[in-house]
Parts: sequence; structure tokens; C-alpha cells
Amino acid sequence: MGSTITEKILAEHCGKKVIEAGEFIKPKIDVILSNDITAPLAIKEFRKIGIKKVFNRNKIALVMDHFTPNKDILSAEHVKFVREFAREQKIKYYYEGGSVGIEHVLLPEQGIVVPGEIIIGADSHTCTCGALGAFSTGVGSTDVAAAMATGKIWFKVPNSIKFILKGKLNKWVSGKDIILYIIGIIGVDGALYNSMEFTGPLCKKLTMADRFTIANMVIEAGGKSGIFAPDEVTKKYLLEKRIQKNYKFYTSDKDAKYIKIIEIDCNKISPQVSMPFLPSNTKAVKNIKKTYIDQVIIGSCTNGRIEDLRVAASIIKKAKKVNSNVRTIIIPATPEVYSQALNEGLLKIFIDAGAIISAPTCGPCLGGHMGVLASNEKCVSTTNRNFVGRMGHAKSQLFLASPAVAAASSVKGYISIPN
Repeated sequence: MGSTITEKILAEHCGKKVIEAGEFIKPKIDVILSNDITAPLAIKEFRKIGIKKVFNRNKIALVMDHFTPNKDILSAEHVKFVREFAREQKIKYYYEGGSVGIEHVLLPEQGIVVPGEIIIGADSHTCTCGALGAFSTGVGSTDVAAAMATGKIWFKVPNSIKFILKGKLNKWVSGKDIILYIIGIIGVDGALYNSMEFTGPLCKKLTMADRFTIANMVIEAGGKSGIFAPDEVTKKYLLEKRIQKNYKFYTSDKDAKYIKIIEIDCNKISPQVSMPFLPSNTKAVKNIKKTYIDQVIIGSCTNGRIEDLRVAASIIKKAKKVNSNVRTIIIPATPEVYSQALNEGLLKIFIDAGAIISAPTCGPCLGGHMGVLASNEKCVSTTNRNFVGRMGHAKSQLFLASPAVAAASSVKGYISIPN
């Protein structure tokens, strides 16, 4: 019996030729990630262990992206605490202020994570990096503390589900629509502790931006990780980013074992929206009644890349103005994305249309800042979760969608697809 791409990566990091799903392992970790919310706890637990130095200062990334620039005294204290630890330990990858970007976009962009690696992060959307062909997963802060001390962590090898993507993308359909559609089919626990492996003829046509978006939201289906086999699209991305770090491409064997194989006919997918209050409450936009909104967010680790901003700008430019009843907030995911959007004239399009431009931050995604909702307000967002109270008041409502749907909705004032 052959091995999946996930099993191969995990096996090599354990020094084994073969491992099986369900097996407990303790692999070496290539990159350890934490942020301004989760790092303080991890650092406190690390200090309790009694070890003076992290195992490798070049394999730890601390990204102050959730509440920075500091929104209040508590967030300022958190960042100060992490900053002092980073200086003490001489952590190579510490990001704050003008250098900070949303962690799951920043790490691939900067070449900190690459194909074939094991990446753990004290943030559930660490699974985003699986788009590169890496095993990438979210863990707890105490797990991060142990990994910072030893360079290793315990895992149970996950089973794998293969998703075969067929057909072609219809107009205005993107990676966001594909993953919302899939979550709508299998549910929020449909891949519980499984690796969601994406393959099939359509995958070769998906951009890296689409792949990052899909991998990002496997956690919304309960997945342990999401992964794409690296290919020519991956190789081109790495070349464009001028990645200096060594990497390795893995692929699944033809006789690899999967607990389930699911074929997705993408011809059937039209622009999607996840209705409150679960990502799995997915419907085609064309099938929902007219729903007026108060806010639109275009950004986040799911859809804050330059490709996403280009799509939104193309729609808003045509309309010239966003609806006066809709607060439209644009959040480039990293300083590099911000700079590129500025150079391409995208930010001017947004500003001239009446939108708000934010510095890179997770902010509104978790109801932190830069777009918190009041009672009974409705928001269309390109973020990844729409639980009760996720973006503010418990009586607010959050609708998840692609940048195209979000932009069209910001113009029309209600949930819509572009003309």
C-alpha cells in the first residue's frame, strides 16, 4: 500500500520510511508560528519548563497581526511582552508595526514556509500553508511552548480524504466558492481530524491565491490540515517570490489509502455565500432573497491577497461608488500587498469609491477592531467564520463570500453577484 503526501512528509520528519494513519509520532518541526493573542500564553508556558533558550531562533515566527497597531492597553501589553521575549531570544522572524502582515499570508510571501515542511501555529488557520504542499496545522499555545523548547511535537497521523476537483470555473467563481461549496456538502465536522487533499484536473488551473483560500478554510470542515501536491503553478510562485530556502515536492502514491474520495463537479458551482451562523450554511447567491447589508470586509488570511483586491477593484471601478449605506473596509493582507495595490492604483479606486483602507490586520475577522458590528447589523465578509458574535454583537449577522460577491454587494447595498 502506498502513502499519501501527508504521510510522506510526516514520515520523513520522523526519520521513518513509512507511517500509517492513526500512528502516534513525534516529528521535527520546521516552522513554529504564534501571534499577539496566542504567543503570551506560549511564552509563559515555555518559561515554566525551565529551559533558557528556544531550540532554534531561526525556526520561530512571532507575528503581531491580530490587534496591532495596538487597539487598547491590554493588546499593547501583550505585544510588549512578546517583543521583549523576541529580543531576549533573538528570534529571527518577529513582525510588528510597519513590517507586520496577516501571518498566514506573510509567511509564504516571505519564503519562511516552503513545500515539504511541517509548520505548526497557535492559530487554527495555520492550515493555509498546505497550499504549498506542506503539512501545516493549528495547535494550542502549550504545544507551541513545547515545540519552542524541543523542536518536536506529538501528532496522531491523520487519515486522508481525497477531493477530486473536476470541470471548470464559472464566471465570478473562485477558490472561496469552491471551499464554501465543499463545506456546505460535508458539514463543519465532515473532515474531523482528517487531511483534506485536493487533486483532480481543475487543480492544475487554480492559482496559488485560490489554493491558499481553499487550504485556509479546511479547518471550517474540521480538517486537521489541507494540502495540494506542488506542481508547475507552485514552482512558478516560488520563483516569483525568489524563495531562497530549500524545499521538497511530495506527491501521493497512486495506491495511497484514503478513508473517502469525493468528486466535486465545479461546473455546478455558482457564486456562494455562507449564511449565519455556520460556514456550512452555504447557498448559491442567486437562490437567496434580497438581503440588505451595513458593512463589507474585503481582506483577511482567506482573501486579502493582491489577486483578491484586483477582483474587488475591477467591480468597484465599474460602479465608481460603493453604496452610501455600506461601510466598505479594504484590508491588504501584508505590507507587500498594500504596496502593490498602491502601485497598481487599486487603493485610489477604493478611496475614490468611498471605501476605507486599513493597515494589514486580522482586526474585524474576530470582532477585534477595524469593523466591529453593532446589534442587528449585517456584513458580507471575505473572512472565514460567521459564528454568533464573531464580528461583534451577538445579534449581528455575518455572511461569508468571495471578493467578487463582497465587492458587488458593497456597490448594490445588498448581497449580490457582479453584473
